[in-house]
Amino acid sequence: MPYLDLSQHRLHYRLDGDDPGKPWLIFCNSLGTDLHMWDGQVGALAQAFRILRYDRRGHGLSSTPPAPYTLAELAEDILALMDSLAIERAHFCGLSIGGLVGQWLAIHAGHRFDKFILCATAARIGNPGSWQERIETVTMDGLSPLIAGTKERWFTPGFTAHAPDTVRQLITTFEETSVEGYVGCCAALRDADLRSDLGRIPHPVLAISGEEDPVCPFGDLDLIATSVLRGRHLPLPGRHIVNLEAADRFNASLAHFLGT
Repeated sequence: MPYLDLSQHRLHYRLDGDDPGKPWLIFCNSLGTDLHMWDGQVGALAQAFRILRYDRRGHGLSSTPPAPYTLAELAEDILALMDSLAIERAHFCGLSIGGLVGQWLAIHAGHRFDKFILCATAARIGNPGSWQERIETVTMDGLSPLIAGTKERWFTPGFTAHAPDTVRQLITTFEETSVEGYVGCCAALRDADLRSDLGRIPHPVLAISGEEDPVCPFGDLDLIATSVLRGRHLPLPGRHIVNLEAADRFNASLAHFLGT
C-alpha cells in the first residue's frame, strides 16, 4: 500500500486509472470515514480520470499526529501528496469537511486546481460551541456515544433498509477512527469560517446538497454556489453521505460537470 511520509505523520493513499493522458481527480473524505467512501465513484469515473484518494490524518490507514489540527494543515496534506506524485493540476471533489478543505484550496492554492465539486458542506459547518462540546464528549467517552446519531444524520431510513451492508461498512469505519484524529479534525471544523472568502473563488464550482441533509442543508450549498464567481447548486436525494445515497445521479453529474 502506498504511503507518503511527512514530518509528523504518514498519509495512506490510493491511485486508480493509469492513463497519463487523462486529467487528475482528487477525492477528499468526510469526517470519520476513509478513502473507501468513494468506491462507487471510482468504478464509474476511473476510465476518464486518474484518481487520487487518501485517508485524512487520523483516519483509516494514515497515522495520527498530535491534535488539534487546522484547516490549513489538512489542506496542505493534499498539496504534499500532489507534490510527491508530480500532480501539477487536478479537479477536486470533497464532502463535508472534505468540501471545506476544497474551499481552502480554491482560495489559497487555486492555481493547482481546475474545477471543484463541493458536496454536503458549508463555508462554516455548525458553530464553535457545538464542535467544542463534541470534542469534550469524544475525549471523555470515545466515539461510541455518537454512533446512533451519526447513522441517522448520514443516511435516510429508506437507504439504511435498502443498503444495510454499505451503511454497516461506513459506521464500522467511523467506530474505528482514531479518537485523537477525530478530535483534531473537530478542532479544525470549530475554527474554520470561509464565508467572507467565497467571492475569491474563480473556478467552476458544482455544489451538491442532500435534499434531507440535517448537517449541511440546502441553504449552505446555495450560499456557496451564489457566492463564488461561477457556481451551480444541485440538490440530490439523500442525507449527508449523498455520494452513496444518490450514487448514479451523483456520478453522472460529476462526469457531466468535469467533461464540459
